[in-house]
Amino acid sequence: MKIAVIADDLTGANATGVRLARQGFDAATMVHYNNLPTSDAYNAVCIDTDSRYAREEVAQMRVKTVLENLTEWGAHVICKRIDSTVRGNIGVELDTVLTELGEKAIAVVVASYPESGRITSGGYLLVNGVPLQATDVAKDPVAPITESYVPTIVQKQSSHSVSYIGLETVLAGEKTIEQAMRVKIEQGVRILVLDAVTDEEIESIAKAMAAIKDYRMIPVDPGPLSATYSKVYTRSHAKDKKIIVTVGSITSNAAKQLQYLTEKTGAQPIYVDAKKLASMTQTWDEETDRVIQLVLEEMKKQSILIITTNSPFAEPLNLKEVAQEQNTTQDTLAKRIADGLGKITRFVIQRSEYEIGGCFTSGGDVTASLCAVGGAEGIKLEVEILPLVAYGHLIGGHLDGIPLVTKGGMAGDAKAIYTSIKFLLAKC
Repeated sequence: MKIAVIADDLTGANATGVRLARQGFDAATMVHYNNLPTSDAYNAVCIDTDSRYAREEVAQMRVKTVLENLTEWGAHVICKRIDSTVRGNIGVELDTVLTELGEKAIAVVVASYPESGRITSGGYLLVNGVPLQATDVAKDPVAPITESYVPTIVQKQSSHSVSYIGLETVLAGEKTIEQAMRVKIEQGVRILVLDAVTDEEIESIAKAMAAIKDYRMIPVDPGPLSATYSKVYTRSHAKDKKIIVTVGSITSNAAKQLQYLTEKTGAQPIYVDAKKLASMTQTWDEETDRVIQLVLEEMKKQSILIITTNSPFAEPLNLKEVAQEQNTTQDTLAKRIADGLGKITRFVIQRSEYEIGGCFTSGGDVTASLCAVGGAEGIKLEVEILPLVAYGHLIGGHLDGIPLVTKGGMAGDAKAIYTSIKFLLAKC
């Protein structure tokens, strides 16, 4: 899946490219508008047209040339990066994109960049709570901004009708947003301007756009919408690859992370009985075999398979008492639990009739057991997704080449596992 961003300046291209990289894409910026990567190593390209302050005919020519090149490159998603204070030839460049991509192309403008203090509410762009026209951009010597109402700013430059969808609709969620966009599109509107105050609202807009498969939706923004839509679009069009999530940690932090993951993805965890794994008897084999079979069955229904001993219904396991009963040590039983999770994960991957897009493990003991049980020589490390959260590939053994994200058991906030899974999905 190839993602392309048309940016009107270099720093903007880089900023969006970095956000795409954070989503798991291999991104590069091209510093000349008539160039494309010569390497197949990149699936996301940001192209600087250097057209923010160019004459209208120059901006139009450069955007048209870029689009012709991107068609040859085979871009699946086209994004239009705009300035976070809406300066430049926005309308002219949007009109060129819509003309070149045809009548089925729809531009979705979200001028918000919450991390940078840019939000839109009531159609107005606020910079750190101040209306745009009351900020320093009003004094821009080349192109001063005298408006804060985004629909008007765009409409003054575009020959297409511009329509606005307010915050109350966005807050109602992706289904309501999709319905509102479809109504506007059926009325002949080609440019939609939407409010957003948080990244969660931007994600809802992206999901609504991805659900409209009968039109070519073009994200137009300073970066957050383009990156999020690219991720959502890629996931919705990806082959049916499965992600395996194995969590052995029983901490409250891990529980919060799993709850957030299930709320966001709808995945239903498959619980492993830790007490049966904390055993030197046949219950260990019986439980691992049971869970392996259950996960393989669930693969027919779910794309994200969560395998965990962190069950809200299970009674706390007292390893000290169990160790005394079995005349062994607590360390031995803890390793049996980790090895059980490692065995389950290995054989689920090996026996799956579906392609495995990646594996996530939480807890160093679980990761070590997966490597041992899978016969891996090690892990080829590539990037740190979050602090104490690493991405790479297993080396050697039965699972050679499988993408793997590892996380410390106590690491990360409530979103940590979800962020990791989003990264793996983007890599798919």
